[in-house]
Amino acid sequence: MARILAIANQKGGVGKTTTAVNLAASLASAEKRCLLVDMDPQGNASSGVGLERLDRKTDVYAALLGEQPLEQLICPTELRFLELVPSTPDLVGAEIELVSEEQREFRLREALRQVEHRYDYVLVDCPPSLGLLTLNALSAAHAVLIPLQAEYYALEGLAQLCSTLELVRQELNPALRIEGILLTMYDFRANIARQVAEEVRREFKHLLFQTLIPRNVRLAEAPSFGKPILLYDIGSKGCVAYFALARELLERAKQQEQMT
Repeated sequence: MARILAIANQKGGVGKTTTAVNLAASLASAEKRCLLVDMDPQGNASSGVGLERLDRKTDVYAALLGEQPLEQLICPTELRFLELVPSTPDLVGAEIELVSEEQREFRLREALRQVEHRYDYVLVDCPPSLGLLTLNALSAAHAVLIPLQAEYYALEGLAQLCSTLELVRQELNPALRIEGILLTMYDFRANIARQVAEEVRREFKHLLFQTLIPRNVRLAEAPSFGKPILLYDIGSKGCVAYFALARELLERAKQQEQMT
């Protein structure tokens, strides 16, 4: 059965989609069967693995509204072990249309049940908000991975997100936990980056990933070519960092299995 991870942060521009795309690709390179679900109407995760907007005939919106089963929406990617459920701008309408529906927060969870047995990991790229689409992802997920830009204001957003996750646990998904906090766009020369890392480590020591995702030009360029970084520049610092993150995630999963 797949482990479902929501990649979430209500703040935009923190490397959320970059993390969803490149962690999924890195896990796939380790021959873990991965499904990337694009829950952001901007559709950047979809284009980030090479699916152009004009090529998207349908999207996750159809599954949320019950118009099509999720397995009919799955698209292949260049990586053998990575598949995609795409997004289009139509997904904006889902939040409005689902408001009056019963069990509206659980539509993604129900849709995934028919396919999750086919994968080792399902990664859900959430929009930069805490609306109904993100709630669907958090209700479906076993855990949430939080990308956090190494800057001062990010800490304020982290506190708000943790409060929201606690509400989700109480009302929608009691088993939801934080998989980890990932520092992104890390500038090793900047004092503020080190200060933020120390603060997060002090407050969330057991949750902070050891891997730091650096600011990296090649990592920033890769989406414009519709490729995960490992297909664009496998030797770049950004690619090395996401490989390290995948290894760390797999090692954590192994330790958790040994403890249960």
